[in-house]
Amino acid sequence: MDFTKIRLSEDELELACNAQWILTKNEILHKATLLLANLQELQKNQLSNQALTLPIVWQQSSPKISKGENYNGLPYRLLDYPAFFSKQDIMVIRTMFWWGNFFSITLHLSGEYKTVYQEKIISSLNSFKENDFYICINNDQWQHHFEASNYLPANMFTNEKLEEIIKGKDFIKLSYKTSVTAWNSATDALLQKFRFIAYKIAD
Repeated sequence: MDFTKIRLSEDELELACNAQWILTKNEILHKATLLLANLQELQKNQLSNQALTLPIVWQQSSPKISKGENYNGLPYRLLDYPAFFSKQDIMVIRTMFWWGNFFSITLHLSGEYKTVYQEKIISSLNSFKENDFYICINNDQWQHHFEASNYLPANMFTNEKLEEIIKGKDFIKLSYKTSVTAWNSATDALLQKFRFIAYKIAD
């Protein structure tokens, strides 16, 4: 074994000796979970108050908050609401907190639901552009980062090119992000985009 590989740098040693750092990290992640739980209640109220006619699978869905420590090496929290997942079909609005990177909210459709809602999405492309959404250009629908290999701003493309991207894949992902530095205003921003997505899907 190369023992130099297990030696700590000065910065690493300082962190390893600092218990408060990890306690602070745990508290931030706890608050991120609380933020998503509060957002879900606001989302639920929004849907009830607006009396939108949502797809049946969404009306019957329950919210789920998932926790993880290692998406590309960093911890994250996910809120799926409303949501439907099966082996072939996906229809979900997913909100994500990713440590050091962003909050995001994503409309994710695949299988039957991609087919059903594709034309409705295409007819609303200008609205998605105006609301600063990104479109997934990756062939892997389970990547969430905003590197250029995965997401690009929808307003970079003509509507004709966006339609080509949408029709050329077996899934659609349209996503909005805001910086972690905007933590204190993130709930309002995410709720606004949630409302926008819900209206685009509602009948």
